[in-house]
Amino acid sequence: MLREAEIAGRGICDVRIRAGRIAALAPRLAPRPGEAQFAAAGGALLPGLHDHHLHLLALAAARQSLRCGPPEIADESALRRALADAKPRRGWLRGHGYCESVAGELDRWRLDGLAPSAPPLRIQHRSGALWMLNSAALRALGLDSRAAHFAGVERDASGRATGRLFRADGWLRARLGPAPPPDLAPVGAALARCGITGVTDATPDNGPEAVALIAAAQKSGALPQRVWWMGGARLPAGGDGAPRPLKLLLDDWALPAPEALARRVAWAHAAGRPVAIHCVTRAELAVACAAIEQAGALRGDRLEHAAVAPPELAAWVRRLGLAVVTQPNFVSERGDDYLREVAARDQPWLWRCRGWDELGVPLGGGSDAPFGSPDVWAAMAAATTRRTARGAVLGPGEALRPERALRLFTTPPESPGGAPRHIDPGAPADLCLLRPPWREARESLCAAHVRATWRTGKLIWSAEG
Repeated sequence: MLREAEIAGRGICDVRIRAGRIAALAPRLAPRPGEAQFAAAGGALLPGLHDHHLHLLALAAARQSLRCGPPEIADESALRRALADAKPRRGWLRGHGYCESVAGELDRWRLDGLAPSAPPLRIQHRSGALWMLNSAALRALGLDSRAAHFAGVERDASGRATGRLFRADGWLRARLGPAPPPDLAPVGAALARCGITGVTDATPDNGPEAVALIAAAQKSGALPQRVWWMGGARLPAGGDGAPRPLKLLLDDWALPAPEALARRVAWAHAAGRPVAIHCVTRAELAVACAAIEQAGALRGDRLEHAAVAPPELAAWVRRLGLAVVTQPNFVSERGDDYLREVAARDQPWLWRCRGWDELGVPLGGGSDAPFGSPDVWAAMAAATTRRTARGAVLGPGEALRPERALRLFTTPPESPGGAPRHIDPGAPADLCLLRPPWREARESLCAAHVRATWRTGKLIWSAEG
């Protein structure tokens, strides 16, 4: 039983948990023999938070990789030092989070110069779309042979691989061969510290193998969170009967005709699956809307990111009845880069929040970890302040109130932006307890306020240990 917790709309309550669910709520409940008690001391008790868009296995791999981008690595000299000091794993160096603001565009020759004595080295761009390899890595993968063919390998005019591989995650995994599964326990612990009790894994090629790996981590207790899935054509159906969205990627450099994308959308819909379309740029959003309009929208269709959404496209999204899952953390994490690099006509429409609400578009929140920080409280804070790391304000008219920012992460996994979950009798006891009451927490949204996290009534993290 939780003693004296502050619950929105109910004031200070005792909360009884039994068999993984909320059994009773009242201003005062009589303790029962043998019932464990936890003193909430007036702290705000929230539904467990749900990150509607991240990548679990990539996040686990990133935690075992070398950080190569901001804020830890800010310039070329810092990158050189980090590469020189790094220790290889299984004969390779793996980096992640690179941004061109550090040392410009990277290819095999730049990497060879930055780390001349490095073993095979691969660095992932912070977008997740690009891997950059040194010459030793290209030789190890057999890509120096002109006979080696993979559509994502960039080659120069002479046919030589430049070391830049686009959308090559699956190909790289197959080429590198079997590897021990990444340890998900640190990921589960980090998420629990933020009050996160559930996540949606948005990896586009999710299939039976990924489901089995993550299910094993859940069974062992390494990953205590619930997991809701989207993925590829091979993704198995869930046991709860809810359809799993087909994840579709769009990239500006290889945009399909809307008719071709519409055929894939129609295939998913015929199988009873909604679609979740990755679209970051203005052009990608237009193609996604055109394809869904041709195929016809299905309940549950959603847009991942919709990072640039000018009014005419946002209105199209509304007409189609689509949901949007946004990542406001990128306002703080990358906003200063956006102000330098994004076209002025697009800057007012970056990572919109209030604009979607005003249109009535269902809006959920995700972190996109590891390509963004998994700290959803930092995302909430960015949604309310719209401040970049250097203090500039990006799209002030898109700011949300703290209560609305919280709701980005409290809606059901199958319905981002739908009706938020509440703490009511019979509901699963997925809970996040803050130290202060909400009136204090809302003034400075941060993960440090989280005191304890329960998943189906089991304490999975506590600040007191």
